[in-house]
Amino acid sequence: MKKILTAFFAFLALMFSCKGNKTDGSDTVANDSDSIKDTVAVDTMEQLIEATPMPKAADELFDDFFFNFASNRKLQLRRISFPLVVEKAGKNDTIGKAQWKTDRFFMRQGYYTLLFDSRRHMNVVKDTAINHVVVEKIFFNIKTVKQYVFDRVNGLWTMKSIRYKPIHENENASFLNFYEKFSTDSTFQAESVSDPVHFTGPDPDDDFSQMEGLLTPDTWPAFAPELPRDMIYNIIYGNTTTQGNQKIFVIRGIANGLEMELTFKKTDGKWMLTRLCE
Repeated sequence: MKKILTAFFAFLALMFSCKGNKTDGSDTVANDSDSIKDTVAVDTMEQLIEATPMPKAADELFDDFFFNFASNRKLQLRRISFPLVVEKAGKNDTIGKAQWKTDRFFMRQGYYTLLFDSRRHMNVVKDTAINHVVVEKIFFNIKTVKQYVFDRVNGLWTMKSIRYKPIHENENASFLNFYEKFSTDSTFQAESVSDPVHFTGPDPDDDFSQMEGLLTPDTWPAFAPELPRDMIYNIIYGNTTTQGNQKIFVIRGIANGLEMELTFKKTDGKWMLTRLCE
């Protein structure tokens, strides 16, 4: 498992280091020549992955399984329960095996996003006892959440259904509505930054050290990260999502090991950024 992912992530690191760290949520690239090069390279790596069986141990943790599932077309077809039930607007439809189009999820954008209720909640990704997971694609432009529902049956993870729901019905609706405006409106963002914001990040004078400090609203613009906008992902492990007053928004790199955490707290009905960790 580790050998497969190491080769795959090394490839992704090379591919995305040439593009830079873009977080606009887009599944497309800037020009046709780059698109052709990336498509050829990705297709070559996908052929290599498909030729290598996924180790049984990868089913122990959902993340290990899902990275294989998203990057291996043949495995994806084997691990979908066809005909796949699709729930949309109160109606059920089905997708047959021949109709299914391989979904690479976030693998080609080089990062993904997660929402947690607390730092303790973040440990849920390592829980081998979890047998139910929902992967969410959150589309702000159409106010819709596309949910891919996975269950582990007899030790094997399988996609059981897809559900479409409006954002306002999502358990994270309050935060998602806030985040959409926070990521796109600089004035609103400045008004939603606590005074001060606790900051932890790399020391510019020492590559092996971290620095801590406090950011005030007037210094925030110099440290404000570029955030994904049009579409973000979330993964719900088990039934752990709550409508609490704290959310940790995580941007996690796939190939480079980089991670950014933004902690928000809701006080008197208003979400505020309280901590930034890079």
